Amino acid sequence: MTDDNIQNDATEEVESVAALELEEADAIANEKRSRNDRITGSTHYGDVDFDEENSEDIRDATWSEVYETCCCHTGQEWAVIAVFMILVCISLFFFLFGLDMLGNGAKVLTGCAAGGLLSEDANPVAGLMIGILVTCLLQSSSTTTSIIVSLVGASAISTRNGIYMVMGANIGTSVTNTIVSMGFVGNGDELERAFSGATVHDMFNFLTVLVMLPIEAVSGLLYRITKTMTPDSVGKGNKWEGPLKKIVSPLTKTIIIPNKSVSKDIATKRVESCDNFYPVNCTNGVLDYNSCKGNYGLIACDKKTGKCPAFFQNGATQKDDEISGFVVLFIGLVVLIACLVMLVTLLQKMLLGTSTRILYKATNVNGYIGIVVGMGLTILVQSSSITTSVLTPLVGIGVLHLEQMFPLTLGANIGTTFTGLMAALVSGSSDSLQVALAHLFFNIIGIAIWYPIPRMRQVPLNMAKKLGAATRIWRGFPLLYLFVGFFIIPIMLLSISLLFDQDSKGFKVLGSIIVILFLLGLGRIGYKWKYKGLKESIIKKMETRQRRNDAIRSLPDNMEYCKSEVQRLKEHTGLADEEDVEDVEDVNEVQHAVEDVKEVEDANEDNSE
Repeated sequence: MTDDNIQNDATEEVESVAALELEEADAIANEKRSRNDRITGSTHYGDVDFDEENSEDIRDATWSEVYETCCCHTGQEWAVIAVFMILVCISLFFFLFGLDMLGNGAKVLTGCAAGGLLSEDANPVAGLMIGILVTCLLQSSSTTTSIIVSLVGASAISTRNGIYMVMGANIGTSVTNTIVSMGFVGNGDELERAFSGATVHDMFNFLTVLVMLPIEAVSGLLYRITKTMTPDSVGKGNKWEGPLKKIVSPLTKTIIIPNKSVSKDIATKRVESCDNFYPVNCTNGVLDYNSCKGNYGLIACDKKTGKCPAFFQNGATQKDDEISGFVVLFIGLVVLIACLVMLVTLLQKMLLGTSTRILYKATNVNGYIGIVVGMGLTILVQSSSITTSVLTPLVGIGVLHLEQMFPLTLGANIGTTFTGLMAALVSGSSDSLQVALAHLFFNIIGIAIWYPIPRMRQVPLNMAKKLGAATRIWRGFPLLYLFVGFFIIPIMLLSISLLFDQDSKGFKVLGSIIVILFLLGLGRIGYKWKYKGLKESIIKKMETRQRRNDAIRSLPDNMEYCKSEVQRLKEHTGLADEEDVEDVEDVNEVQHAVEDVKEVEDANEDNSE
């Protein structure tokens, strides 16, 4: 062997060893580690046991460590961070665009129904349920409170009933972030955290209404407080538009613009129904604001630019506009989920390997500062739904803890009242201002009850944690919660409460009987839940359904695995395939047949002899 050959062999051996070392290094780098592998025992984002760590177990970090993690990078690392931040901003923009599309599509699709509901000047329970349903339909508490304030200013509904309706709007506003939390349905840990983060808003609102509704119905506390604060006359102010709407709305307005006047006109009974707005008729068929002004239905044209959106059509009927609204709502939902997945993926990659000590220190601000931050963000974006929907994914991926999310949502509740106050100032009505102030004080009193005292604070937090834990049993639970809690129960209570507003004594007696039966039914369910195993039975059924869903989802992979294992066993044992076995059986049958024929022939020969 020549020296060149020996040298080449040595070089190849060195290269192969180097390649193996690189592969091994990559494997170690890509391997998900555990806090048990580290001398410090600290958990890093992306660890296999990341979800097992409680906030109480996280040790404190220093601000210098946060600064080093956040701001001390090489030039190449800064370039990568810049690219990721650009992608995050793009994803966030289209996430907000999807939310805007979802809200506008819902307003077009349900504008007529929402206006019909708001026209009812009913009892406290009915007013509360109307506020919940209208906000769920319009997908915006800011829009609902603005309409309610305008209706009170126009004397379409009473001030007292307007107060009950804004209480309901406070509850209905959390539907959007609950929908966002369902985007984590593919990951059990993230779904549990995200759903808890979304429903802590619900629990606070439900508990505050549970306390304040009977107090307001009996004593008129909010009505009296705000009455003493409201002047006899209010000068008209200018409408304020937040910076986020200036960024996102121009793109949304090229697609669809809801005509909010439809709900207001139906609620104030200026028109009998949506039929008065149809068919859409633009002068000479020209599609612009001036040609179509006053002659369009649920979809309007832009007053500033004079242009009509893509889904606007001349000669459209109510059905055409509602179909357009449904399509836009569906597109908005798809864009929302797609951007949510993109946003979560980018944030996870950016945070991969970061110590939870650093994350907790950076996000663990004082609760009262969190309330101020949540309020400021909501005033800027003019929607508590947007604020909580953007924060929910951060809870889902574990960046924000539930205890940190809670004060931010409380601040969002206060910030959303700013829109109602602006609408009241624009209307120039003292009654409108009184309702807007009642909305503000409702949230302030709720915070005073459920936040300052640690033991009281734990009530909504523990309720949200239990709801999040229910998703572990069955991942379809958020959908059930959404429909039962925000649609079925409010519709039932609204129907029952409206019976008591009828002039007929028969309806009132019927309502009383239904209420008694309803309470007896609740009592029976509660008894069975606690003493007769109803809770265990329901949990078992939910677990069975979840196991069935998991089995169906994993069936293709399991089939492939079984096939590969059977093939491996065949190769190991040397067993023949089924086709080969069938061929062997056919040959054996032929041989047996030939032998039988020979035996018959031999027997015949013996007989002949």
